[in-house]
Amino acid sequence: MRRAALAFAMAALLAGCVEPGALRNSPVPDARPSQPPPQERSSESADIETFYSRVERRLLTQGLLRTDGGGPDVPFTDEMLARNFLALAFTEEYSDIGGRVTARPRASTLHRWDGPVRITPVFGATVPDEVVAADSVFVDGYARRLSRATGHPVTTASSGGNFTLFVLHDQDLRRIGPRLKARLPEISQSEIAFVEALPLDAYCIVFTSDPDNSGRIAAAVAIVRAELPDPLRQSCYHEELAQGLGIANDSDLARPSIFKDDDEFGRLTTHDEYVLRLLYDPRLTPGMSEAEAAPLVREAARAMMAPAI
Repeated sequence: MRRAALAFAMAALLAGCVEPGALRNSPVPDARPSQPPPQERSSESADIETFYSRVERRLLTQGLLRTDGGGPDVPFTDEMLARNFLALAFTEEYSDIGGRVTARPRASTLHRWDGPVRITPVFGATVPDEVVAADSVFVDGYARRLSRATGHPVTTASSGGNFTLFVLHDQDLRRIGPRLKARLPEISQSEIAFVEALPLDAYCIVFTSDPDNSGRIAAAVAIVRAELPDPLRQSCYHEELAQGLGIANDSDLARPSIFKDDDEFGRLTTHDEYVLRLLYDPRLTPGMSEAEAAPLVREAARAMMAPAI
């Protein structure tokens, strides 16, 4: 939602304050500060992990969570790319209505970052060390891919980033409100309540902040459930970090794409890299309406997909 300069997107299933020391920054690139003894995971968190393991097995059995980036079975044209981009970048998936977060799409303007994006991963204290190490490397590599796709500086930072990535078990997620408020002061209590009571059919979520309502993103926070098995958790990193760059919507039209609520693709596709390149195309500017941007998007999509001579 981008109500009064705040937006969020969420990856979903289809088929209190965190105490000091309960969160830990990712060791980027390889340094690791000393940490207090890990807290115990809750029994609810263990049950959630079992649930998501069953979900993942079902998805993989159905041939979903593809990692091939899209192949000859899912061709797309420049016209399809332009259409999909307009649906993804100029519609917000969620709205705050009467103090409740609701899945009700609404029209929006173009949003993207002006300055460099610095992603700081922050892991809950009960996330195993081997997951922290592996996921830190994964996110760092993915940040470089996002930078190449957009032509915009995207890096990781061990602290002080403007895009915080929380990876939390359930007991920390339920008390994340003050941390969210500290990073996104304009976040509402209804949005905080939604996150702290995040339903099981939501894997992960991302918020972006546009303090002056200009279309220029100044900060973002993504939250990923640590109970997710590796493929689903990595899928969340791919989707939420990409959406945090300015893609506020999912669309049933978009294929092959991770920005589609059917779990067919578990990683960013070639189509999605084109979408991100369009988002940061110099022909477009933050705050543009869809009507203003549409002819420029079609022009850029044609040039992008024109066969090399």
